[in-house]
Amino acid sequence: MKAIALTRYLPITNPESLVDVELPKPEASGRDLLVRVEAISVNPVDTKVRSPKDKVEPAPKVLGWDAAGVVETVGADVTLFKPGDAVYYAGEIGRPGSNAQFQLVDERLVGRKPRTLDYAQAAALPLTTITAYEAMFERLGISVDGADRGKSLLIIGAAGGVGSIALQLARLAGLTVIGTVGRAETREWTASLGLELSIDHGQPLPEQLSALGHAEVDYVLNLNNTDRYWDVIAEVLKPRGKVCSIVENSGPLNQAPYKTKNLTHAWEHMFVRGVFKTADMIEIHHLLNRVADWIDQGTLKPTLTDRLAPINAAKLREAHMQLETGRTIGKLALIGWS
Repeated sequence: MKAIALTRYLPITNPESLVDVELPKPEASGRDLLVRVEAISVNPVDTKVRSPKDKVEPAPKVLGWDAAGVVETVGADVTLFKPGDAVYYAGEIGRPGSNAQFQLVDERLVGRKPRTLDYAQAAALPLTTITAYEAMFERLGISVDGADRGKSLLIIGAAGGVGSIALQLARLAGLTVIGTVGRAETREWTASLGLELSIDHGQPLPEQLSALGHAEVDYVLNLNNTDRYWDVIAEVLKPRGKVCSIVENSGPLNQAPYKTKNLTHAWEHMFVRGVFKTADMIEIHHLLNRVADWIDQGTLKPTLTDRLAPINAAKLREAHMQLETGRTIGKLALIGWS
């Protein structure tokens, strides 16, 4: 089968950083699905894993943690899907990724593809959707059924992949959502997804929040630099407020202001259930199906903003380059094998 892989960890400008390879087609067993990959998407985790380091892989390593495709075959213990089913998923960080024509993935980490989306649109959703959903409804404890209606949420980095779906989920839950944006394009994009209150992440946040009548907020979802925003988050959160972060810190974090206000800080890492084979691993399946229903009902909008074709090493390097600029709005997908 065709695949895109690496053996050395090189700058993305190096044509050897991601290369076209031929690999054996895997076989499904146990609870695995063998999926024929129709489209893939890229995320910051792709560029982080691929980033230059002094390491050489003994065999081609396939990255990729967002895909949509069709179930080719199933393992003997599979009960949730059958061959021919259209699916979407992010997969598991420790297994060969989606940058291949065929991929093995545990059925508990897979959802049915939204019927109203094409494969590229569907492939753009899983990783960011799982991250946003878990961060808000599990880590922050916000009620998905609207019990926290009217409470306020600040999303730092509202125009990116996670922010684009998070702001929609938050509005679905009835929250007052404030998002940080920068350029006019990001402001326009988030507004098209329903964001009504936005502030400039390049300017001091407390003053802008006060001007909007939200000097303090109930929740913060920080999708950007944890070190940079740590202290200001403590300043703008209400006493006993909650914050969830997805970007690891690079230095010590001062806990004193968090203790003074009884603030709760949580981390979100969407691969945890798959990596540790948690007892509730199947919740990823339920989550993705629930979101597919919302998409098909028109409650949520797709977050794809750009697509490349075909799927090959040159186009995937181009996608990584775009992502590394830090100026990507929404999501980027690749579709159709060359």
